Amino acid sequence: MENNRINPAYYPSPLQGNAAQKKVKTPAGKEGNFAGVLEKARMQKLRFSAHARERLEARRINLQPEDLGKLESAVEKAAAKGCRSSLLLYGEMAFIAGVPSRTIITAVDGQSMKEHVFTNIDSAVVVE
Repeated sequence: MENNRINPAYYPSPLQGNAAQKKVKTPAGKEGNFAGVLEKARMQKLRFSAHARERLEARRINLQPEDLGKLESAVEKAAAKGCRSSLLLYGEMAFIAGVPSRTIITAVDGQSMKEHVFTNIDSAVVVE
């Protein structure tokens, strides 16, 4: 004979504690809280968009590791001030950076810079 029990209604349990403290799996398999994972994502290395890579190649701009470090530092300074889109002036070059995503959007050499008007930026950083 079959058991004719009625299943009790399902009531999800309320969230316990702060939702931001919920443990998540990181790509490395380690557990961490959401705020920590978000902070690590923000601290990622500087990236270059496809457009910026094309401009670097077309304008024959070769960046060395120390150049990348200086650009990364400039983006960090802009982020600390709450900037969203920055013009980075570095020697005879200029870069537009999407600060929250840590992405170089475009690159301009000294010759091309004379012909450009930079728009939709909220800050400029002189890179030393």
